[in-house]
Amino acid sequence: MANTILLALAPIFFVLALGYGAGRLRMVDNQQVDSLNALVMNFALPASLFAATASAPRSQLFAQAPLFLILGAVMLVLFLAWYFLQVRLGKGGKAEASLQGLTIAFPNLAGVGLPILADVLGPSGTVPLAVALASGSIIVSPLSLIIVELSRKQDGAAEAPTARMLGSLRRALTKPVVLAPALGILFSLCGFKSGAVAEACLMLIGHSAPGVALFLTGLILSAQPFRLDWKVVSATWIADIIRPLLTAAVVFLLPVSTETGKVAILLAAMPSGFFGILFAVNYRLDSATMGSMVAASTVLSIVTMAIAIAVLFPH
Repeated sequence: MANTILLALAPIFFVLALGYGAGRLRMVDNQQVDSLNALVMNFALPASLFAATASAPRSQLFAQAPLFLILGAVMLVLFLAWYFLQVRLGKGGKAEASLQGLTIAFPNLAGVGLPILADVLGPSGTVPLAVALASGSIIVSPLSLIIVELSRKQDGAAEAPTARMLGSLRRALTKPVVLAPALGILFSLCGFKSGAVAEACLMLIGHSAPGVALFLTGLILSAQPFRLDWKVVSATWIADIIRPLLTAAVVFLLPVSTETGKVAILLAAMPSGFFGILFAVNYRLDSATMGSMVAASTVLSIVTMAIAIAVLFPH
């Protein structure tokens, strides 16, 4: 168990520290990160998500439908709870509250989930991981992006509310990181085969997504002070403790298989993800609070994931 946790988290901290050090030492400009952000969010991560979902057999995707719905529902509840609480308290704008909610609700499945499931479940862990990533990318990410789009100040003539809503919906749903997993699932459900050559081409750039995203996260953090305030503490507690416990409660109440339940809880125990930070960079929003949330959640997850693995997969 200790070896599993070490193998999963040591590379995460190493790449984060690498990006942080590169920014602090001015080896890489930590103020101009748009190009790296575009590489991750428009190319590498969409390619990885499409390849993972499109290559999954249709029967396996149908079997993972409960996992998709459980994790999607848990992420949505946590996202909405944090968003409405922040808006009600008047702490920051709606766009920032939306991306903070995305950071808390959507765990770091790409960076932490892959090595954990590969060690715990072996090769069979690839499909549930792809489905879990698709769940967050299709359900929570678009909602967060729609709120951000609606919160932006529009230039020129004022748009009608309906036109503005439709425009925000279109911009959010056409983001590559949203489109890719949806198209991948549709591709698989239609029985199409991507082929070895196409899959190899996509995965060549797709495999770089977690590493470059973590490096970019460290680079962004190097330009900001770490904030350990009540908001960061609350977000870390919700992401690392409440999220897996809420998932366990849902699994207990629903008639799902034991294996699906265990995988859902383990995936929910992963630390906060980096989507919120990268979207904040893309929209020129403050990412310092989200960066602190990710850092604190990742540190605490050393303990929480060790407990989750020991309880769910003792052997």
